[in-house]
Parts: sequence; C-alpha cells; structure tokens
Amino acid sequence: MTLGELRDLYAYDGWANARVFDAVMGLPGGAADTAVVGSFPSIRATLAHIVGAEWVWLRRWLGESPASVPVWDSGDDLAALQRHLHAVETERQAWFDQLTASDFTRVLAYRNLAGEPLATPLADLFRHVVNHSSYHRGQVTLLLRQAGHAAPSTDLVAYVRLKGRKP
Repeated sequence: MTLGELRDLYAYDGWANARVFDAVMGLPGGAADTAVVGSFPSIRATLAHIVGAEWVWLRRWLGESPASVPVWDSGDDLAALQRHLHAVETERQAWFDQLTASDFTRVLAYRNLAGEPLATPLADLFRHVVNHSSYHRGQVTLLLRQAGHAAPSTDLVAYVRLKGRKP
C-alpha cells in the first residue's frame, strides 16, 4: 500500500459514510431508532458502532489502547455522531499526512477492548478499518430497505466511476 492508495481508500470511506449518514438523516422522525433485528438494536446504533470503531482504531494508531468505545458511541443523536465522525476523519487525515513509506510495514502493538495484546502491520489495519465500516454500512443498507426506505449505493466501483476513473 502506498500513501496515495491510503488516501484514496479513506476518501472512499468518507464518501460512503457521508452517503449513508445523509440517507439516515433524511428518515422520518424516530425511524433511525426503531428497534431492528441485527447486530445492533437500531440503525443509529449501527452508525454509532461505525463511528466508534473508526475512533478506536485511530486512537490505537496514535499509540493508545482504549479499553472501551467512547461514551458518545451509544447515546448521541445522528447529528452529533456525524460531528464525531468528521472529527475522527480530520484527525486521521492529519496523522496520515505525517506517514512515510516505512510506516506501512511497521507492526503496531496494541490491546483490544478486552485488554488482550495484539500486533498487526499498519497497512493491514488500514484496510481492516475500511472493510469493517463497509460491512456495517451494508447492514444499514439492508435495514433501510427492510423498513421501506431508499438506500444509497456505497460500492467502491460507484465511487471510482464518480471520480472519473475506469473501474
């Protein structure tokens, strides 16, 4: 992975997250908090998980090992969650701007939320975070469709086409 590929991957992640947030914020009042059967109890809770996970991974990359997701992960409204995501994206981009080619092969030692020690190359973790968010955006898409609401396309190829590159 190169720095250019990293920037492109996270530009896609931000684009896809924004599309999902826009769709959910356009739902009728209370629809995002309607109880659902899934990994999380509601659409908002699924979005909160995406934002919380992106925050946790950034903290790990910065040398911390949070023992839990942030308090706002489960309680904030959609607009507040979107602000938290924007703050994570901004801080992450500033950190990315300081990376060098050798950082991609560096192994990051951290503790997971259960406190277990782990170590993984940064390049693999960079890919993991985007993949994790894509997985849960797919869950949001399913929940939106099951509730009879429109769901945006967040496919990587849609992003590539939008940016004018050949898939």
